[in-house]
Amino acid sequence: MLTPAEADAAIAAALEPAPEEELPLPACAGRVLRREIHAERDCPPFDRVTMDGIALASGSVAPSGYRIAGRQPPGTPALAFDSTAGCIEVMTGAVLPQGCDTVVPIERVRIEGGKASIEAGYQPRPWLHVHRRGADARAGDALLAAGTRLGGPELAIAASAGQPRLSVSRLPRIAVISTGDELVEPGQPVLAHQVRRSNSYGIAASLALAGFPPTTDLHLPDQKDVLEAALGDALGRHEVLVLSGGVSAGRYDYVPGVLESLGVTKILHQIAQRPGRPMWFGRGAAGTLVFALPGNPVSVLVCLARYVIPALARLSAATPAATARVALARDFAFDAPLACFLPVALRYDSEGRTMAEPRPTGGSGDFISLAGTDGFVELPRGPATHPAGLAVPFHRW
Repeated sequence: MLTPAEADAAIAAALEPAPEEELPLPACAGRVLRREIHAERDCPPFDRVTMDGIALASGSVAPSGYRIAGRQPPGTPALAFDSTAGCIEVMTGAVLPQGCDTVVPIERVRIEGGKASIEAGYQPRPWLHVHRRGADARAGDALLAAGTRLGGPELAIAASAGQPRLSVSRLPRIAVISTGDELVEPGQPVLAHQVRRSNSYGIAASLALAGFPPTTDLHLPDQKDVLEAALGDALGRHEVLVLSGGVSAGRYDYVPGVLESLGVTKILHQIAQRPGRPMWFGRGAAGTLVFALPGNPVSVLVCLARYVIPALARLSAATPAATARVALARDFAFDAPLACFLPVALRYDSEGRTMAEPRPTGGSGDFISLAGTDGFVELPRGPATHPAGLAVPFHRW
C-alpha cells in the first residue's frame, strides 16, 4: 500500500492544469489567477493626503496664522501653491497641493477668519500624513503572481491595476456520486434497515466552500449494469467524479471493476491510513479524474480534505499552500501500522501556540463526533504513543 505522501504524489502526477477562461472582475472571486498582474501606474499615483487638515510647506512660519488659499478635495487636480505664509485645506485621499510637503491634522488646527492656526507645540515635519507617490509599487511592478487564489484583497489590487477582466482557471465540471441500496434522501420515509443519504451533502458543501461547486449529484444503486451506464455517461460529461461507497472488497463493491471496464486507469487503490484505507483513484481515457472514496462518512470527509480538494487546487494551477503544523495537546496512542488521521479541535496555549485537542471518533461511521472539530492531524505510522507537544501536520475540513 502507498503511504499518504506517496498517494498524494501519485495523484499530483496524474493532473494537468485546467484550461483558462477570461471573466469579468466581479465573477473572479475564489478563482485562481493564470496571468501575472502588473501595476498600471505608480501606487499611489500621486502624493496622497492621509488626514483631513491643512497642507503647507514644513519650513514655513506664520505666527499670526496661515492664510487659507484654497481647498483640495479628493478627485481634483493638484493646486499650485508657493506661499510661505499660507496653507490649503485638504481632505483624506486628495492630491497633495504642489509646493506643500506636509499635512497638519484638523484636530491640531483652529480655523477662524480665513486663517488656520496650529496648536502650540505642534511641529510640522516633511511628508507627515502624506502617502508618497510610488511608495507601494512602481508602474510595471508585479502585483499578483499567476497561481494566486483571488479573494477580496487580490480583487481590489486587480481593480487598482485597471483590470476589468482576468484570466483564471476554468472550474472543472464535478459530479458527486453516492452508491448504496440502503441510502434514503432526507425528507423521504425511511425504514428500519435504511440510512439517510448524507455523504453527498458533506462532499458538496466541502467542495463548494473550497471554491469547487459540483455541477451534478447522483445516487446509484448497488447494481452493476446501472453503475456501468450511469458512470459511463458521467465520465463523458465531467472532468472530475467524486464517488462514495462501493470501493472495498465486498460482494457488492462493484465500483473499481466497473470503472476499469469503462477505461478508467487505476492509479492507486488502498492507502496505508486510518480512516479511509480503501480509497481508489484513477484517470479516464479522456482525462477525467475519478476519486472513489470509502462509504463510511468519516473516511469520506478525511479523504476529501487530504486528497481531493488539494488535487482540485493543483488542477486549477493554484500556488501550493504550505501544510499547517500544530502541537498535540495531549498524548495519543495508536496501535495500528498505519498513518492515523485524528480529528481535533484547535485551541491556543498561554504562549500563543496552536494546540490540537484529540477528538477521536467511535469509528469511521461516527461522523456525529466531528461536530465542533476544526479538521484532523496526520500522525506518523504506528503503533506508537504520540506525545503531547509533538508538531504534526494539520488539515482543515
